[in-house]
Amino acid sequence: MGNAAGTGFGSRGTVDFLTKFTGSDQFEKVFKEGMGLVEETANYLDGQGRADSKILDRSGAIAYATESMRLTTRLMQLASWLLLQRAIAAGELGSDEARKEKNRISLSDIGRGSDIPGAEQLPEGLTELVDRSLRLLDRIRTLDLMISRQKQPEAVNENPVASQLDQLARAFGTR
Repeated sequence: MGNAAGTGFGSRGTVDFLTKFTGSDQFEKVFKEGMGLVEETANYLDGQGRADSKILDRSGAIAYATESMRLTTRLMQLASWLLLQRAIAAGELGSDEARKEKNRISLSDIGRGSDIPGAEQLPEGLTELVDRSLRLLDRIRTLDLMISRQKQPEAVNENPVASQLDQLARAFGTR
């Protein structure tokens, strides 16, 4: 990352969004939310979720297994993304290593998925975790897009400040 001596500015004098963001209270909040959701999900699936799944019929049990697998896969990808951003910002990975790790993370294939028979039986605890993970996924996808766009050469007529402000507004749902 072309960060001039840890100043938060890139080689062209532009603000290095990743460095500034990962050092912010907002990133810490997203990071804690993501890691907390991973832990909360593990506790639910190993505890109350087991009890909840035992009262489902065959169709509901298959839907539960499918949705819990989707949820854990989604959360592992989100946690990997958060940990990667933190490692990059801390200078723990070189650009080649970071690129390799980034290619192992897929934020595009971990959304809601298609409807499945028996989904109407899913326990509220599981559906709440799924909904929260999908909201976090949307925010992280927006942040990932912002970071990716920063790494690309700027368009000649593009106003980088307006573009960043617009992306932040979309990331936090104010537009």
